[in-house]
Amino acid sequence: MKKTHTFIQIGTGGRGSCYCQYLNEPLIKEDRIQPVAAVDIIPENLKEAKKGYGLPDEKCYTDLDKALSENEADFVLIVTPPAFHEAAVDAALAYGCDILSEKPIADTLEGSARIAAKVQAAGRKMAVTMSHRFDQDKTTLREEIQSGNHGDLDYLIMRFTCNCRKFGAWGTSFRHTMANPLIIEGSVHHLDILADMGGAKCDTLYAQTWNPQWGEYKGDSQALVTMHLENGVRAFYEGAKTNAKLLNGWSHEYIRAETEKSTLILDNRELTAHTIEASDEIRPEPTTSTINLREQKYWKDTWITEQFCDWLDGGAPSPTNVENNLQSIALIFAAIESSRSGEPINVQEFLQTAKKEVESALRT
Repeated sequence: MKKTHTFIQIGTGGRGSCYCQYLNEPLIKEDRIQPVAAVDIIPENLKEAKKGYGLPDEKCYTDLDKALSENEADFVLIVTPPAFHEAAVDAALAYGCDILSEKPIADTLEGSARIAAKVQAAGRKMAVTMSHRFDQDKTTLREEIQSGNHGDLDYLIMRFTCNCRKFGAWGTSFRHTMANPLIIEGSVHHLDILADMGGAKCDTLYAQTWNPQWGEYKGDSQALVTMHLENGVRAFYEGAKTNAKLLNGWSHEYIRAETEKSTLILDNRELTAHTIEASDEIRPEPTTSTINLREQKYWKDTWITEQFCDWLDGGAPSPTNVENNLQSIALIFAAIESSRSGEPINVQEFLQTAKKEVESALRT
């Protein structure tokens, strides 16, 4: 049975303002969720919760512990920079709340594994908003690959290239001052999508990341990544924030899936199939067709929140539950380590090592 789930939002500036303004609005109107309080360490940011959610002044806090102690909530919605996620998770667990968090789980692999272990030990539920995987165009391509109509999948190519080289061009300033901004803030979605479309965990990953002299970033803004999945599917990723020309920016990525019978091309939100029919010709010409994007009520963050509420109601775990999402986190930190070491990384061993170290530390 569906019920209304109350929540406290932690972080209302930047990305948090999007939740206040429109991402949560459809589910609030349907009585699936109801905001009871909002928290931000910058008082000015709380105006977003007052305007978007209609929360009164007394329900808008700069102190997280005070907000949690004064308001009962089913879950917290964490929309802060990654470095602050673990403290918010700790507070939520202390007050018996489930958790829906912006990606990534944390700003380190160890922190992510520690959060997952804490959530499991507390017996709570946590999901991560991997919004890109649940976008309309990516969902349509994923389902087309998995439909069986095109035969086995061979390999995937993804391109995400932008002209955001100047300071502040990529949204908020913290992306220009953090380490590894492309991998942590962008590729976290893209590598996740490639593994999901590929249909298996990644076993080996090799990456090169860097920042060209004209990129106004503290960390690496460009990346080339090669992945080999456990089922034999290969994937290649080109990510760039400092190119001269935007080719495939945010939400308009280019993805090509090479299958036994077809080349499937998603480019700027248009999906085409170039399919070879049964033929005795040595070089048969493929038939090109446009595939209409799947239609449904909600996409991206709103759909993820709906799935999370269904999980709270006793349904299937969210696809991006924190344990599953450790695979996505492992991909980005394996990419960072591969670039640092110059060596390919066994992703599953890399993740298991981090989990064992965290479990040992938590026992002491």
